[in-house]
Amino acid sequence: MNTAARLWVVAVGAAGIAALLGVACFRLPRFGGDVHPYGERAVRAALSHHTANVVSSVNFDQRAFDTLGEESILFAAVLGTVVLLRQTRDERSVEPKPLRVTPGVRRYALIALPVAVLVGLYVVAHGQLSPGGGFQGGVVVATGLHLLYIAVDYRSLERIRPIELYEIGDAAGEAAYLLLGAAGLIGGTAFLANTLLPYGTFNPLSSGGTVPLLNAAIGMEVACAVVVLLARFLDQAVEIADDTP
Repeated sequence: MNTAARLWVVAVGAAGIAALLGVACFRLPRFGGDVHPYGERAVRAALSHHTANVVSSVNFDQRAFDTLGEESILFAAVLGTVVLLRQTRDERSVEPKPLRVTPGVRRYALIALPVAVLVGLYVVAHGQLSPGGGFQGGVVVATGLHLLYIAVDYRSLERIRPIELYEIGDAAGEAAYLLLGAAGLIGGTAFLANTLLPYGTFNPLSSGGTVPLLNAAIGMEVACAVVVLLARFLDQAVEIADDTP
């Protein structure tokens, strides 16, 4: 396909998206009004399914299929990075030089590491009750682990980061979300419908039906995906080309 044909494809696609957005905007409520029909319906639906955090109810119940798309984008991005940054035949790994870390930075990072991981797990576990959730908590857990790289060195990080297990965790989180969605079909309802489990009592960790399970699957997938993603970029810093013919 030549450049002109590609430009025409982009132009047609952009025109189609602009037309759809234009039609959709005509039915939006007026800006600055006191009536918010979407917000009121979202709150009503969250309360009916005993989900205290309305945002999590939207993400993992009312629009759970959209969240599957967002999760799949991250999964595909990590998969593409793994393929593109894999070690080739003309590359060899070298041991990274130990970092010189000042005692103050080392002390702070080693103290902050377990705190950051614990806070991330808390955010994931309480995603259906309070602000946060699997996306936010997963990123906190993944980046918290890398405080060891700042505090000690890359070799220490590798010891607590068996990359193969995190790759499995990434795939398992994606698969768990899909299987929970398929369970709704097996139960005779819609894909990702929140009808598989009882809604429970309002406000404990077990409330919300399948929302906590979907939130946990997202947290696992995001945490493992970010670890794998950072690992591939960090590995590139310690790989050099072999000039031997």
